[in-house]
Amino acid sequence: QVQLVESGGGLVQAGGSLRLSCAASRSIFSVSVMAWYRQVPGKQRELVATITGGGFTNYADSVKGRFTISRDSAKNTVYLQMNSLKPEDTAVYYCNRSPPQRVGGVDYWGQGTQVTVSS
Repeated sequence: QVQLVESGGGLVQAGGSLRLSCAASRSIFSVSVMAWYRQVPGKQRELVATITGGGFTNYADSVKGRFTISRDSAKNTVYLQMNSLKPEDTAVYYCNRSPPQRVGGVDYWGQGTQVTVSS
């Protein structure tokens, strides 16, 4: 299995920017679709953005034009550049494969990184 560690979250004012990073324990980007997800307590986890092994990207309608997913294969790292942040973007953000990794029959998630956008 691949270990994924998210970082870069924090508290930011509405309209501001953050850059999230996801470090992988080994190179998987050439064969896996990578994704950023987010979740608010009590709500379903939402798929935010994906990037294929070939570098093609897709975004949820709610973040199109504001977020950009990218990767650096040499560093085994996936990024999410978040601009024009809104309070509605507040959530714990996770990176994972798409579909998510499974361990013991359940989806395997890392610690995530908290993003809080104040008004």
